[in-house]
Amino acid sequence: MHDEFIKELLVSHRKLPVLVHEMILVEVWKQKVFPILCQLQDFNPKSTFQLYIVIHHEATIINLLETIMFHKDSCEAADDSLLDLVDYCHRKLTLMVSKTTREGAGNHDPYSLTGKTDMSSVEHSDLSFQLVKELQLQSAALEFEITLKALSVLCYITDHAVSISVINRMLCTHNMPCVLVQLIDCCPWSRFHAGKLEKYINGKWQKIPEEDHLKMTKLDGQIWIALYNLLLKEDCQRKYDFNSFNKNQLLKLRGFLTEVLVDQLPNLVELQRFLAHLAVTDPGPPKKELILEQIPEMWNHIVHENSGRWKAIAKYQVKEMFSPSEDDLRQQAKRLAQTYNLDVMESLIPEKPKCGSCGKEAAKRCSLCQSEWYCHRECQVKHWPNHKKVCQLVAEATKKLEKELHINS
Repeated sequence: MHDEFIKELLVSHRKLPVLVHEMILVEVWKQKVFPILCQLQDFNPKSTFQLYIVIHHEATIINLLETIMFHKDSCEAADDSLLDLVDYCHRKLTLMVSKTTREGAGNHDPYSLTGKTDMSSVEHSDLSFQLVKELQLQSAALEFEITLKALSVLCYITDHAVSISVINRMLCTHNMPCVLVQLIDCCPWSRFHAGKLEKYINGKWQKIPEEDHLKMTKLDGQIWIALYNLLLKEDCQRKYDFNSFNKNQLLKLRGFLTEVLVDQLPNLVELQRFLAHLAVTDPGPPKKELILEQIPEMWNHIVHENSGRWKAIAKYQVKEMFSPSEDDLRQQAKRLAQTYNLDVMESLIPEKPKCGSCGKEAAKRCSLCQSEWYCHRECQVKHWPNHKKVCQLVAEATKKLEKELHINS
């Protein structure tokens, strides 16, 4: 219900293009400014809290987009920014394929330090050096998570997109089917660690019992659904060029379409038939149609506007933004605590909170986890056996987050 409310709010106020622009802005900053910033001699941070907020902002937006792009009206509301979002997803997925292929399939570690900055010539104090290094590790870990979210967003776009420009961008400009084939081949969300199969599920690596080795994960399902949409939808088939290279790449999928996989996602039977037919035929070239194609603008505009100024931007930000005093940090932490106060956030939701036990309108909250509501003390006591485990987990996670972000009073 809350997801629906947020989605409706963003759609009605036309904020989806703003979200996409913000996300791409942070992406450019991480590629162009952040590496320079880490090399500056006068960059000796006492705390990386503010930098972490900027780096985490991209992850926050892509998480929000993953939630709301599930709905068709969100894709429609994104309007021209959908093209920029397709380009964003393509950049993330191709970088993941490149990295995984380079490191070797099955050995992918999202916590490895990608794009590591050469710190040998920089005279940092030991503390500053460790803080920057830790921040780079956090950024690398977030990048892996962001890319997996981008895959989910792309899947939803293939589900809902009807714009000729978006379809043309995915199929003709970026050749997304072949990118997805490469992802299935290298499978970066699966690895062998200490001789045991692990899969990246719900934000962490989990050991998979032997009997579940062939069980499809959410990511596996999304990538197959995206391929199904891109190859079998009529508009897409008319646009895609089934030349010899693309055909050979797509036929690799036949080796992955086992009976066990198809049993878990029955729609793949149609894809299996399509590939069998493709193997013995030579489809004609795509239809040439005279169209006025829209092109994405956000990335190019940001890079063009700031070209040649990246070092100056980094120096300015070190001086004005990322070297706060202890008082500044305390004030900022206080403002964030007020902004994300649960009472304030709950007040934005049109419906009154309901009691976790009886379902009636509630006015009191669990003092430990602050996440469950109750109408009376009796209901809280009655519900405690069911709520106890969740309450402890939420409370522990909150304390851990506060410790990591250095906002404990």
